[in-house]
Amino acid sequence: MGKKFLTLDIGAATVALAEYEAGSKGALTLVNYGTATLSAPLDSGDAGTILVPAIMDIVREKGMRPGPVALSLSGNMVFPRFAAIPSAGGPEKFEQMIRYEIEQNVPFPMDEMVCDRQVLGDTENGDKAVMIVAAKVDQVEAITDAVASAGFRPELVDVAPLAFTNAVNAATGGDEGCKILLDIGAKTTSLIIVEGDKLYNRSIPIAGNNINRDIAQAVGCTPAEAEQLKCEKGYVSLGGVAEDEDPVADSVSKVCRAIMSRLVAEISRSVNFYRSQQGGGAPQKVFLTGGTALLPQIDRFFADALHVDVEFFNPFSIVAAGPAVDQDSLATAGAFLTPTVGLALHMSGAARLAINLMPPSLIAARAEKARIPVAATAGVMFVGALVLALLAVGRQSEVVQTAYDAVDGRLRVLKGYETKLKAAEKSVEETKASADALKDLMGARFMMCVRLDAVRKALAPGRMWVEKWEPGRLTIRGWKDVLDAYEAIDAANNEGRRKTASEIVAQKLKGLSSIIDPDSVRIADMTTIGKNASVEQFTVELKFK
Repeated sequence: MGKKFLTLDIGAATVALAEYEAGSKGALTLVNYGTATLSAPLDSGDAGTILVPAIMDIVREKGMRPGPVALSLSGNMVFPRFAAIPSAGGPEKFEQMIRYEIEQNVPFPMDEMVCDRQVLGDTENGDKAVMIVAAKVDQVEAITDAVASAGFRPELVDVAPLAFTNAVNAATGGDEGCKILLDIGAKTTSLIIVEGDKLYNRSIPIAGNNINRDIAQAVGCTPAEAEQLKCEKGYVSLGGVAEDEDPVADSVSKVCRAIMSRLVAEISRSVNFYRSQQGGGAPQKVFLTGGTALLPQIDRFFADALHVDVEFFNPFSIVAAGPAVDQDSLATAGAFLTPTVGLALHMSGAARLAINLMPPSLIAARAEKARIPVAATAGVMFVGALVLALLAVGRQSEVVQTAYDAVDGRLRVLKGYETKLKAAEKSVEETKASADALKDLMGARFMMCVRLDAVRKALAPGRMWVEKWEPGRLTIRGWKDVLDAYEAIDAANNEGRRKTASEIVAQKLKGLSSIIDPDSVRIADMTTIGKNASVEQFTVELKFK
């Protein structure tokens, strides 16, 4: 069995957990993976309450065992800087100049940052081309603490854009041409320009959430409903006079085009800046990844707008899929798993870019944990050497007694260590048990909120309400005259037979197949109540997954 690597990509709206196995020749195989949507933006509250439930959902659904993990941060959390540093003056002077670059370009004090750097190569002037990456240490610690609370042990903290770059470099075999890498997520778009030893990275605040916001304004719906419309009817309009026969789809497609046009303008600005500052060449190809990159026709739009070849990056061109992986899901999953492939390459030692933003506190804690058993072992070895030396002098009883006393004293010291270690282990177990109980409670609360939200979406807004919620049964009521009007509107919109309000609700509930078993949904006990039968009531039987 080859060595296995756990990887975790933390985005603005989703997390992806993937397990890879390295073969005898270093080839990677995807063994298992899962994705989950965050209940809120990561920067809107405590990372633990947002991240832990999402990670644990994947663990429970996919049966993945926690362990050492490499994780990647989204591009908007870091400050990348690419500098040309003179190599004259020796290593100490070199490090001083790198520190000066960080202090001049990162808007926070050095003691509040965690930084790493990597020399990419030599510039035309003989200087060293250096990539510098910094992040706020409190933000990184909040994420690593949350990951640890889910039972995992952070071993590596990379950056999603650089992980993407490592994956593309592995797939293109070191192609020296100029390439644009676009990771279009929910909150930001990470733009990376790669050309030989040259590298440029920028986080652009134009992505999926901008589309959702403008769809909500254009159609008159909530952001959540806008996200659903984008997924169901969204595509990037290619322009021209032709309009979609579906007016909603037409509006959504034009919103997508408008937002992507703004993104193209920012990409062009970045390319011009890169070429003027680093003397780079014209881009020859664009690689796309990220959830928003799944919009239909987005590749043709970018190809027409940027006048370059555009390709959806397929991480499975360099990574095999294991027998337990659903092959049909990989086409879509690749957009979310690309950074995890880069992380696996990093952990296996096959990555060209090897940045690690592990917080100093985590490094110190790990060193302290490793120091205790080393000290105990060194003590035992010291005592053993002492005993052998004394026995070699002679076998007189006084010498033996002296050696015995020394060993006995040392054993008492070691027993003291043992007592402290057992107390620490007991404390860890108690803390873990408390955390597990809290995790289960949070998971139950989260699932209840999901079910409440699903039922709310299935009801006619302002026309129905839940009268009673029992296990497997919902009693729903609505004013009869209002529901009659609601049924008429639905019939007109769908150009089909008129359905009852209960049939409309049942149909919507069946559509929520991710959390409700469609086959279990049925209507029972329909009746009218109240004065003059003014209230319509029906019962829905269903099973939640």
